Amino acid sequence: MKALWRLLALALLAGLALQLYFAGRIALMRVVNPESTAFERSQAWNIVRTRGALPWRQQWVPYAQLSDQLKRAVIASEDASFTMHEGVDMDALEKAWEKNAQAEARAAQSGSRLAASPSKAPAAKPPKIFGGSTITQQLAKNLFLSGERTLARKAQELVLALMLEALLSKQRILEIYLNNVEWGEGVFGAEAAAQHYYRKSAARLSAIEAARLAVMLPRPRYFETHTGSGYLAARARTIAARMGSVEPP
Repeated sequence: MKALWRLLALALLAGLALQLYFAGRIALMRVVNPESTAFERSQAWNIVRTRGALPWRQQWVPYAQLSDQLKRAVIASEDASFTMHEGVDMDALEKAWEKNAQAEARAAQSGSRLAASPSKAPAAKPPKIFGGSTITQQLAKNLFLSGERTLARKAQELVLALMLEALLSKQRILEIYLNNVEWGEGVFGAEAAAQHYYRKSAARLSAIEAARLAVMLPRPRYFETHTGSGYLAARARTIAARMGSVEPP
């Protein structure tokens, strides 16, 4: 029994040490721009492994030099309550939970029908997963975590989001996010995206250009090769219409 308690104590100390490490890294980001994120390093390795080369576009741009149109577009598209919440939007999480439960129920029903007549129907598609993540949560995941979908990883993401909000300003969180988020294969950050898609700086993006970039964020590598997508154009118009009511931090 003593050995078990000792192991539990060591596990708790290790967990605490990890959280202190994360807190120290985040506190340092108040004055030091992160050179890379865990997600970027993972993507770099995947590109090198599959292509043997590393086409990479990224250039840090200070917050003041990022288009206000892009700030508005990303908030309107990704996290409408960004300036109001403290890192986690419980309403969005609850809605995502409900959608996931409904998707899993539909997938189970489809699987039951296929089991009854396996020779007559194609394989069932896996249910679509809705995340409900805020911009702060997305940044927490990109900075430090893997892309695996587990409860432990999601719990750590929530803790990191709260740390980011406690230690950094909303402006700084959005600045780091916009300079590191993926906008295509090997395309990271707003400046690289603006140059890659529009041959202009991130400071000169128009409202509709910013809206199109914002809509790309959930599936950047897909939309990089489907820039003529009807969904992309329609959704960008919707986001552009919402941008006037968004006030960036």
